Amino acid sequence: MLVLAIESSCDDTCAAVLCEESGQVTQLSNVVSSHLVHDRYGGIVPELASREHIRLIGPVVNAALGEAGIEPVAGDLKGKIDAIAATNGPGLIGSLLVGLSYGKALAYGLGIPIIGINHVEGHLCAAQLEFGLDDIRPPFVGLVVSGGHTELIRAANWGAWELLGATRDDAAGEAFDKVAKLMGLGFPGGPAISRLAAKGDPESIDFPRAWMGLKQGKLDFSFSGLKTAVKLYLAKAGWPEKPIDPQERETLMTNVAASFEMAVADVLAAKLWKATEVAGIRKVVVAGGVAANPTLRRKLTAEATQQGIELFIPAPALCGDNAAMIGMAAINRLSDGESSSYDVAAIPNLDDWSGFYISRQEG
Repeated sequence: MLVLAIESSCDDTCAAVLCEESGQVTQLSNVVSSHLVHDRYGGIVPELASREHIRLIGPVVNAALGEAGIEPVAGDLKGKIDAIAATNGPGLIGSLLVGLSYGKALAYGLGIPIIGINHVEGHLCAAQLEFGLDDIRPPFVGLVVSGGHTELIRAANWGAWELLGATRDDAAGEAFDKVAKLMGLGFPGGPAISRLAAKGDPESIDFPRAWMGLKQGKLDFSFSGLKTAVKLYLAKAGWPEKPIDPQERETLMTNVAASFEMAVADVLAAKLWKATEVAGIRKVVVAGGVAANPTLRRKLTAEATQQGIELFIPAPALCGDNAAMIGMAAINRLSDGESSSYDVAAIPNLDDWSGFYISRQEG
């Protein structure tokens, strides 16, 4: 089975081709085109993202097909692709509509199945591409942490999810971007903060951790207070005018970055381990763009080993938005005989996936 997958939920236009044969999945291509137009604004502008998707979707799909060695015959792909998968939420509505509409039109024209895939589920399925289908099977506890998502999920089965906790304000990756903007580091902020943090002392500044009822088993997140604490600390230090001395300035920036990064990692790790207790599951999958953060990866790996928890984190290249993860999620569903209708709708808000999540533990 050959699946063409499309991901366009935010500011990356992505396409991939996956091949499933006898229970083995091969990634034939995985093309990601990140939108640079947002850099000057220090964040994602939804309308600009939609326009970039419109401009890029055709070339990106063609590049993925070409990389996979799939050439249309007289411009026709009939018989070359068995199914098409496209993200249909959560995400920016305009961005979702571009990729989903393109995928539906192509599937309808070829007379092949289309399947809409939940973006959060796709992130978790990225681990299957790294570790294989046999190792990554439900039940497990999933942590999806990125610029738009911070969710803890109990996966009872593919498509049967219990949302254990979610952010009440900023997602973790969003907090990285906002702190980076405060520090004049540009957008996206995660990689820039990580580079500075590698040179800083993570214990130099005692930034707050929002535990939000952790001891009582409550699993929601909040990072807005941490972001505000960084802003106040920088203002007290006289930033950006002070310090004038270059060495003092570098020390301030690296220590702020390292301390902020550790505060985020501490909360994510503590909530994740509590979620394994609440769910009674000792297998964990961590995914999303922030899962590429070196400090978080080291912390989770060390603590999982200490606690005897089975931990799976895909390679950094598979942590960010990509279409291969959407294709992997689609293969799980298609193998179970599932597909969508050609009028499958975009569902931009996580709270509107009521038929997708089996229940919600209130924080």
